[in-house]
Amino acid sequence: MTRVRKAVIPAAGLGTRFLPATKAQPKEMLPLVDKPAIQYIVEEAVAAGIEDILIVTGRFKRAIEDHFDRSMELEKHLAEHEKRSTLEEVQRISQLANIHYIRQPELNGLGHAVSMARSFVGSEPFAVLLGDDIIHSSTPALTQLLSVHATCGLSVVGVQPVPRENVSSYGIIAGESGDGKEYVVSDLVEKPSQTEAPSNLAIVGRYVITPDIFSVIAATPPGKQGEIQLTDALRGQMIAQGLRACRIDGLRFDIGDKLGYIKAIIGLALTRPDMREDVLGYMRGILPETERISGYSGR
Repeated sequence: MTRVRKAVIPAAGLGTRFLPATKAQPKEMLPLVDKPAIQYIVEEAVAAGIEDILIVTGRFKRAIEDHFDRSMELEKHLAEHEKRSTLEEVQRISQLANIHYIRQPELNGLGHAVSMARSFVGSEPFAVLLGDDIIHSSTPALTQLLSVHATCGLSVVGVQPVPRENVSSYGIIAGESGDGKEYVVSDLVEKPSQTEAPSNLAIVGRYVITPDIFSVIAATPPGKQGEIQLTDALRGQMIAQGLRACRIDGLRFDIGDKLGYIKAIIGLALTRPDMREDVLGYMRGILPETERISGYSGR
């Protein structure tokens, strides 16, 4: 079976939920503690054995390319001031992987964004990682999907349970599992209502996909919001040849909105030994102060 060596990261969205912060910078470059969100995604891909990464960008996304490029002036400054650990970290970013870029000329859905990778992928299976889901786990989330793909050779979607009231924000699967980890998918529904949702297992932005998806996308009509939905194309694959889902074991942060972004900063800081106690101490101290100043009781 062909080893998965390539990954695609769609990053062409406008980030309107974070305006005005994203007026002049990509939402993918918003910092989570001390790294931009997209760096967490790239590092996960690299940890899973990915060698080549295609980032699908759009206008005003040049900062992403600059981040993963070398900055000779910055490196020279850090070396002259003997900030060696920081220098090593900055240099490591530009050496993470072979990173390529292509522009999506129009925002026409996730399926369309993935289709932009056709010449990059060729005839190989590939991974897709979405930047709105940051997953902290002992085994990289993508590695967990790759293990399932290695046994079945089919496309695999990453899933986690979400509260039933939130299913309308996700693609939702129906399926059967013998071990609670790998599911044989029998249906996918894009952003269903609570009554339409076949389960509460939501697709959470990690995929391993076989290359025939490109012909399926090309034949997929526009779906929700008049866009080409990747979920619809995956449903076509499911009908034609089967589809698997992998329940990801990990702490997931959905940074698609402001509250999720704040949760991610706090949650990621709490996973770091150098920050955990300080953050906990600050939170214990700031709560009564915010209640006193704002008048909120916290209830």
